[in-house]
Amino acid sequence: MEPSYLQLYRKGKLEEIKNRLTQSLENCNICPRNCGVNRLKGEVGFCKTTHLAKVDSFFLHFGEEPELVGRGGSGTIFFSWCNLGCIYCQNYPISHLGEGREVSKEELAEMMITLQDNGAENIYFVTPTHVVAQIVEALSLAIQKGLSLPLVYNCGGYESVETLKVIEGVFDIYMPDVKYSDDSVASKLSSAPNYWEVVKEVLKEMHRQVGDLVIIGGIAKKGLLIRHLVLPSRLAGSFKILDFIKEEISVDTYINIMEQYRPCFNAHYIKELSRRPTIEEFKEVLDYARKLGFYRGF
Repeated sequence: MEPSYLQLYRKGKLEEIKNRLTQSLENCNICPRNCGVNRLKGEVGFCKTTHLAKVDSFFLHFGEEPELVGRGGSGTIFFSWCNLGCIYCQNYPISHLGEGREVSKEELAEMMITLQDNGAENIYFVTPTHVVAQIVEALSLAIQKGLSLPLVYNCGGYESVETLKVIEGVFDIYMPDVKYSDDSVASKLSSAPNYWEVVKEVLKEMHRQVGDLVIIGGIAKKGLLIRHLVLPSRLAGSFKILDFIKEEISVDTYINIMEQYRPCFNAHYIKELSRRPTIEEFKEVLDYARKLGFYRGF
């Protein structure tokens, strides 16, 4: 299965997408925050990122979903900063403190090629939302160097549907981490007061573009893969999220229900977040997913 971005490139449409995204940085509306800053002139909004992407690391990752890892590993590129402000983020040195270095489009393209040359099954962008323009700019260069792997968009779900429509066909696998079904919780824990309303439309658009996850020879090639982290004290509103996915997306959705929450960063300031979920809290989410008929992932 050929990645769809190669078709966009051959038809000249990838260049059009790059230009539209770059223009969006002049009065930034790349994500739902609509900060309105001119990132091309060095101004920064919530994500603290200008016209250059900042990368913390890139490597072959063997700790992700088996369908992404395969034999060669997932070719991971970790971007610094984030358009969410999760107070419990396990990667807070990267997302909140901005560890990493700014890279040119040529360097970013070379990272993709290096990962491919080292046997990666895909190119796996972690926290790409605020740097999608820079990714697409580098992608054209990487294609010229022979890039042909599926592209994975691993995000926090807080996306602009308008931006998603612009990048249709660029990414083969959308991988949103759906965090909450309560806007007040999202506001308190991630500084995203309209998160639930946003992520519902995001999931619909992502599924419209790529459909359910397609796995060939044990390797994910295209589609939607949803992650959901179970929080203590039912803070995430997991049942409501699962209800929505079944009713509005697909019961064939691949869902990774995750149990690895632990108090990090500023989580200790919130009593309910200051402990790990109990076995019972995690199991009840799994059981509910099975009750609804979900069968892929977990």
